Amino acid sequence: MEAAHGYFEHDADIGIIGRGNTVEESFVGAARAMFAIQSELDSVQSIEGIEIDFEEDDVELALVRWLNALLAASRDRAMVLCEFGLAREGGHWLGWARGERWRDALVRGTEVKGATLTMLSVVQGAAGWEARCVVDV
Repeated sequence: MEAAHGYFEHDADIGIIGRGNTVEESFVGAARAMFAIQSELDSVQSIEGIEIDFEEDDVELALVRWLNALLAASRDRAMVLCEFGLAREGGHWLGWARGERWRDALVRGTEVKGATLTMLSVVQGAAGWEARCVVDV
């Protein structure tokens, strides 16, 4: 299974889901779900890259740190991101993302303000890993 993403019901905000064969792939799927709220990812060009490096032993908290670090980096650079990768060694996480700076031709969706601890879950099941949380919009 490749990294995949989806959504779940939440009253005020949006629940995102990432799935994959590994926890890292599920985090990549969650990142795609989050950025797909903000723009049509198929329209985004993979022009510039960023790196995300952080320490976190708790896998659930690592999901929120990953997503919020991506949001912060994209805001700092006025970018929308479309490709993601993540690796870890113990509690050390090293990720990357690619995308482009916002341009007039990109349709802006709903702004995501941040990933939250609401309904936070990272679990391994028979079909692989699933990472989910609510993002504040």
